[in-house]
Amino acid sequence: MARDLIVFGEDWGAHPSSTQHLVQHLARDRGVVWVNSIGLRRPKFTSRDMGRAWRKLRGAARPVAAVAGPKAPFPVVQPLALPMAQGMAARALNKALIGRTVRGASAGLRRPVVWASLPSAVQALGACRESAVVYYCGDDFGALAGVDHKAALAMEAELAERADLVLAASPALAARFPAHKTALLEHGVDFGLFSTPAPRPADMPDDGPVAGFYGSLAPWLDLKLVAETARLLPHWRFLFIGAPSAETDLTPLEGLANVVRLGPKPHAELPGYAQNWTAGIIPFVDNAQIRACNPLKLREYLAAGRPVVSTPFPALAPYAGLVTQVQDAAGFAAALEACRAEPSGPNPARQQTVAAESWAARAAQAARLIEAL
Repeated sequence: MARDLIVFGEDWGAHPSSTQHLVQHLARDRGVVWVNSIGLRRPKFTSRDMGRAWRKLRGAARPVAAVAGPKAPFPVVQPLALPMAQGMAARALNKALIGRTVRGASAGLRRPVVWASLPSAVQALGACRESAVVYYCGDDFGALAGVDHKAALAMEAELAERADLVLAASPALAARFPAHKTALLEHGVDFGLFSTPAPRPADMPDDGPVAGFYGSLAPWLDLKLVAETARLLPHWRFLFIGAPSAETDLTPLEGLANVVRLGPKPHAELPGYAQNWTAGIIPFVDNAQIRACNPLKLREYLAAGRPVVSTPFPALAPYAGLVTQVQDAAGFAAALEACRAEPSGPNPARQQTVAAESWAARAAQAARLIEAL
């Protein structure tokens, strides 16, 4: 019988993360309780952080059934906790607060395994009646923007030491942990969603070729490179779907008439954009976080079948012949112009490369490793 899971992840209902994709598949044959995020940095006195803190407090005050969203096939809980608690007293308080909420929600689970996707989950270990601990490492928390790096890395080291199994999303991340209990679990793709033909969205630019990107507009995007390329290609439209983070400087894009920002879109609507733009773009900067990343959008772009132009990073290696890699604005512009010669519609070679890399297959791999504990 499959072992149940207590999942410490980001706030449920945000743009689907790898943890959400995996756990939705794992939940088909086991019980799951999802625990919304315990912060990775101390909040600041800003309207953004205060709003988030208020939402957390409201969530903690509601019963489990009321917190579970309509898209969650399992209970979602929001424990009351001090973000990035330091010191024995604060850690003990968090353990008690989180443990009380989680134990109440998971009372019916069988031999539950804690699945921790955030280092801050280490504060709850030993208070959840867990039978084992899995650390799912999907990011470099020592380089991730918006994180208290020193404190996060200290918690991660403690979590990795106490974990029975570490699942890492990229080889660079896997290399940081003990080899005897670490396995590579690369990201997957909802191939059916992104390969099934979708209509062109009404708000998609139609007055020229379109270079498209979706995801968080975060500091790891090379917006200066985008701006330089946009100036070289005034007849192109550079489409961005997603919300800017608080740390992102958008000034490089100001005044560029051919840069279009649509804001966030539901995940289910993204294939309509990815299948109908001229090329998908991944303009990442070169830093430690990107060298360790395995972006979900890469496989989604390929499943949609359209050309992909990207700055170089290690996760591109298996798809080197299918993604055009560029170093500067001139190369970016030339690569995009070359994409215009490709016929409309999906390229089957791109799609078939990722057809076997489904989230169901990745979840099955994770399940085998968990059951072997």
